[in-house]
Amino acid sequence: KYRPLPQRGAPLPLADYWHECALPQAANALIDIGLLPRRTRPQTLVGLFDYLQPPTPLQQTAADIPLAAMPQLFILEDVTGAGKTEAALLLAHRLMQAGQADGFYFGLPTMATSNAMFRRLIDQGLDGQCFIDKCFLDTPSLVLAHSASRLAPALEALQAGGDGDTDYDKDEAAAAEQRQSWFADSRKKALLADAGVGTLDQALLAVLYSKHQSLRLLGLARKVLIVDEVHACDVYMLKLLEALLTFHAAAGGSAILLSATLPHATRATLARAYRAGLGGKTPVLQSTAYPLLTHIGQDTSDGIPLDTRPEVARTVNIDWVHTPDAAVAVLLAARAAGRCACWIRNTVDDAIAAFEALQKAGVPEVDLILFHARFALSDRSAIETAALNTFGPDSNAAQRRGKILICTQVVESSVDVDLDVMVSDLAPIDLIIQRAGRLCRHVRDAAGNRAVGNGRGQARLWLFGPAFVTAPAADWLSKPCPGTAAVYPDHGRLWLTAKLLRDAAALTMPEAARRLIEGVYGDESEAAIPPALLATAYKIEGENAAKQSHADANTVKLVKGYVQQEGIEPWDDTYIPTRLADQPSVTLRLACWETGALRPWVVAEKYAWELSQLSVRISLYADEAVSADPVLRTALEACRQTMPDKGRWSKLLVLSLENGKWVGQGKNRKGELVGLRYDERLGLRRA
Repeated sequence: KYRPLPQRGAPLPLADYWHECALPQAANALIDIGLLPRRTRPQTLVGLFDYLQPPTPLQQTAADIPLAAMPQLFILEDVTGAGKTEAALLLAHRLMQAGQADGFYFGLPTMATSNAMFRRLIDQGLDGQCFIDKCFLDTPSLVLAHSASRLAPALEALQAGGDGDTDYDKDEAAAAEQRQSWFADSRKKALLADAGVGTLDQALLAVLYSKHQSLRLLGLARKVLIVDEVHACDVYMLKLLEALLTFHAAAGGSAILLSATLPHATRATLARAYRAGLGGKTPVLQSTAYPLLTHIGQDTSDGIPLDTRPEVARTVNIDWVHTPDAAVAVLLAARAAGRCACWIRNTVDDAIAAFEALQKAGVPEVDLILFHARFALSDRSAIETAALNTFGPDSNAAQRRGKILICTQVVESSVDVDLDVMVSDLAPIDLIIQRAGRLCRHVRDAAGNRAVGNGRGQARLWLFGPAFVTAPAADWLSKPCPGTAAVYPDHGRLWLTAKLLRDAAALTMPEAARRLIEGVYGDESEAAIPPALLATAYKIEGENAAKQSHADANTVKLVKGYVQQEGIEPWDDTYIPTRLADQPSVTLRLACWETGALRPWVVAEKYAWELSQLSVRISLYADEAVSADPVLRTALEACRQTMPDKGRWSKLLVLSLENGKWVGQGKNRKGELVGLRYDERLGLRRA
């Protein structure tokens, strides 16, 4: 990949050779092996995104806003579909072009959203070039960084032949190949790439007591940190994000935060954290407009109200169903009308139950897609691809007609699917707004093909939940909807959500966005919670305070520097406390026992065991069941030796084929034996 200068026939004086040949050749070599920042390509908004005709008001403002000659924070708040991603990437490019950054890291809430964003950056546009080609003059390193990123085919293609897990021979590999393998061999080094995409967790580790925390900070230095779906962070992750913004600002880095549903208090907290890293005073954020672009510098803060493009300014009517049968009837009616539909459930078990109810109602499997997080990685990847092909931006009427998607929260953020009809379990207002953003998301005709004008009529969202009552009992939610009650334990906020949506009977965006968000999360919202639900609200408030304290204790303190705190030891990368869960999870690998031998669920040349794994709560599976069969026990130990990590960081679920079904046993957190079964259509569930 080196670019040697042309050979010269005549000798040169040493001084001339040094300046005319040696130094230019050295500069080319440093660029090629990545020791110098990649040069950015001068571009306009339309040059980067040729499909933006015309750009949205947010995108145009991102193109025109004057940049400060110092680190700065942008907070982009707009409705789903308003082009926040393009606006953020444009701002990142402008900051790089201005010499304030050398690259960017795009942090997202989940692996699925990270994979989707990675594809967006490498997919070719109408002009045959991808965003990365348009952004950089020199070929950059682009790395996907999440817990399963090394399994992504796109990453393997970028690894220049290296598998990323073994040492390479420096005498046999080209310098560029060495560099690419070095970047790809672990997630902490992936942050050093010119352009990185991955889960926010990988960036948050830069402020935790992880073994290579300072290396992660080094990777983020001189990068634009982009965080999408900020509202998806719980109180623990938000506290970590505050610390990260403070560190990043102190290191001279700029940041861009994106959200469609950000409470005013959260916006103010994040702006304060960034300004603290710059050494400035707490910014005063007065604007309550929506959409809004907030721009924070060391001594300046500005809130710029924005218009919304007509295509995404809309009203979604709200209806209610109170029984599963009624929800199924809505989906069947949509299918009979030749439309595609979706039911977003709050738990995996509820999603499986809905899927089976539709099967029982006569919907053929070919027209059903079940998408949740309890699939082996290979199966989940295939389902994700099928969902995007069927309901994504490029889907047509023939692909969509009569199809039904049953899913969990995996599609509510940063996944570009478009449904004609939607049923959603009751959830907090910000998540309802996010889910509604997947309803009639693109402009299509009545048949479902992309079109210039809307032919699908008024969008309608059906909410599945308990009947609303002004004076609810303590079990108002938990009795009819135990799954929802367990996932979203702040039942008072759900009651406020139900009240606001019942009173409004519609989601009118963007006009109602700020009122709805502040009506559930604002300073005065707690006073409206009914007395019977206040006890739960107070309990959640206390738990949130404890989580924030936990986050504060886990983060490295900028003002204290690197001092050993009593009782704090660096965590191993296998334990990543970037998120807190009421129930810990365990990594489970599926092993099939047949003809006296064990094999991974997925038969593949590379990464077979990793592709056969999933993460499950310990309430479902906490430990392996001890087998009485000595042959099986011997096979298990031999099996672990074939794994890259020798099975140290995972548990094995042995599946045997019984009556055409793969079944096995494990132990729950109480030590009790539980029967489990797995298949590629429904995932892992209780037998």
